[in-house]
Amino acid sequence: MRKLPLFVVTGASGTGKTTISSHVRKQLPEFDVFDMDIIDNMDWQIAKENWLRIAYNISLSGRGTVLCGTMVPENIASSDYIDRFDRILYMNLHCDDVTRETRLRARGWNENLVEEHKNFANWLLQNSETAFDPPMQTIDTTELTAVGVAEQIKEWVLKNWCEE
Repeated sequence: MRKLPLFVVTGASGTGKTTISSHVRKQLPEFDVFDMDIIDNMDWQIAKENWLRIAYNISLSGRGTVLCGTMVPENIASSDYIDRFDRILYMNLHCDDVTRETRLRARGWNENLVEEHKNFANWLLQNSETAFDPPMQTIDTTELTAVGVAEQIKEWVLKNWCEE
């Protein structure tokens, strides 16, 4: 059976992953698009393994999956499902620190959590070429609308899907 790619839209908290997921779903009706936060599981490793299992099962029907949630290669390196995809492609959603802080403070986040996600956002930018294969692209969501971000994600997915 032909392996299909898996698409992951990642990024630090506050960059718009949840917000854009419904817009991506509308832009890509032939794909299954999920906001990974809908599964409220304290054990993120179990949750991520379940998402890969879901995406793999969807791929058996020839459909692609886009997962919108915080995930990086090291989170899934030991997954039983990682080799069942042709490749796993990542798109990083990023916003400037002021925008992220504003968005996270509106959620009631404390200074330590805000700082943690600022550091994670910077890690994603600094490691996009080396920790991701293929290298991870970034969309800056600071000024873009959710629809505008979804359109860029659609272009990225379709470009990489057509390479099949």
